[in-house]
Amino acid sequence: MKNKILMVVNVDWFFLSHRLPIALAAIDEGYEVHVATSLTQPRDKLEKFGLIVHPIDLHRGKVGFLSIITYFLNLISLLKKIKPNLIHLVTIKPVLLGGIAARIMRVPAVVYAISGMGYVYIGTSITHKLLRKFISFLYMSALNHFNSIVILQNPTDMKDIVRIAKLKHSSARIIKGSGVNISQYKLTDLPSGRPIIMLPSRFLRDKGIYEFIEAARGYSNTNIVEASPRFVLVGETDPENKATIKNNQLKKWEMEGVIENWGFQTDMVKVLSQSTIIVLPSYREGLPKVLLEAAACGRPIITTDVPGCRDAIIPNVTGRLIQAKDPLAIQMAIKELLDDRELLKKMGKHGRIFAEENFDLSDVIAEHLQIYHSLIEAS
Repeated sequence: MKNKILMVVNVDWFFLSHRLPIALAAIDEGYEVHVATSLTQPRDKLEKFGLIVHPIDLHRGKVGFLSIITYFLNLISLLKKIKPNLIHLVTIKPVLLGGIAARIMRVPAVVYAISGMGYVYIGTSITHKLLRKFISFLYMSALNHFNSIVILQNPTDMKDIVRIAKLKHSSARIIKGSGVNISQYKLTDLPSGRPIIMLPSRFLRDKGIYEFIEAARGYSNTNIVEASPRFVLVGETDPENKATIKNNQLKKWEMEGVIENWGFQTDMVKVLSQSTIIVLPSYREGLPKVLLEAAACGRPIITTDVPGCRDAIIPNVTGRLIQAKDPLAIQMAIKELLDDRELLKKMGKHGRIFAEENFDLSDVIAEHLQIYHSLIEAS
């Protein structure tokens, strides 16, 4: 009989973009892989990969008591039905609620994957501080399964989680993000013509979109270079996220001529190869996949000196680190790099080497399979 792995992920598109290769590798290793997630598209888009799909609505934008209890009870019911040998919980709500459910139902092995600490650990309001206390209590309850591993993506998050949840260091491990298919993301030459300054991400305030817009405005009002750069957003809004930027605001910026909005793109290899510089002025991350992809394509990066972002580059070698929430810093970093095309090329080449040595998808998959094997063996 095959060992069963249940992967619980907040939403299907995140699973497809960040966890599908791990699930497919587990199937190849002989595991029966189940996926519980909120569906935004037909379930056969997941089932065609040999996955057993269980729709379960997370209500990502809601924190109401009823929606939380409903989700929790649905998880309990699912665990009774599947009886997995191992449960792999991905993103904050599945980790917190699924972790508690796994302890109640005595699931033999648990993997917790925390891909960033979330907006609660960014905010400074009284509400955020109260939420932090509550969520820290939940982490202590959820993460202390007797046979488990907590996966973090950067050293700062690891230090914070070990402290918050009172974990043993042996129970926590860093895996550097979701990895990049190095053979797919080729090193490409910088494009000719007007430089393209690109911010690829979901359109959320805490990704630094407003700071990027202000930098674009400030840059367009100067005569820094003869051929003014194009500022491009790539991605889409996230209506279930409270920090999402409204479509009418995006249209307003386009009408002003401040930015171009290329929208959601499926072929990121092609899109990134059209850029000159990748900018991600985020407030905090786990380890942003788009920066790993940018490095693999040989694109210089401008990003913020915050957890996750700072771990995706080598400062002054593959890109520039700037202070968060500082449009002028973005503007000046862009100016510096555009004024030195040889530096752009050099940073891009070093970025490719950095990606090959640190973010290869095959290494990420191997680390996950080793964790699965060791936990199931221990159970």
